[in-house]
Amino acid sequence: SHRSASTLKMKAYSIDLREKIIKAYEQTDTSIRKVADRFGVAKSFVQKLLSMKKIQGHVEPRQQGGAMKGELDGYSAQLAAMVEQYPDATLLEYCEYWSTTYNHWVSTSTMCRTLQKEKLTLKKRRYAAAKGKHKESKS
Repeated sequence: SHRSASTLKMKAYSIDLREKIIKAYEQTDTSIRKVADRFGVAKSFVQKLLSMKKIQGHVEPRQQGGAMKGELDGYSAQLAAMVEQYPDATLLEYCEYWSTTYNHWVSTSTMCRTLQKEKLTLKKRRYAAAKGKHKESKS
């Protein structure tokens, strides 16, 4: 039974609840789905919390407003690793990778700006293509 009322208003969940979800997941040998069911939240929300915890070390929601920071600020190491791993990917592929890895969709223009800012411009490295490892395209 889906509680559609609770999913309609995407309220910011309290830090307390976020911490409880993380603890429940970390302390018990359980699945993301079971934790999500137990707390009545979306599975993607639990995944997001876990990746936030891994990347930032905390699960506090980002402050709204303030100086316009880039969406990908603070991810220099992850971006560099991604470009190194997939030197010949397109911007869209990077966005898809970022979305699946960090559960955070960014636009191609955001990705492009950030890579330029990080001096990780798309270099078509010939040797990567020459090695002949082609990625399966997800349909």
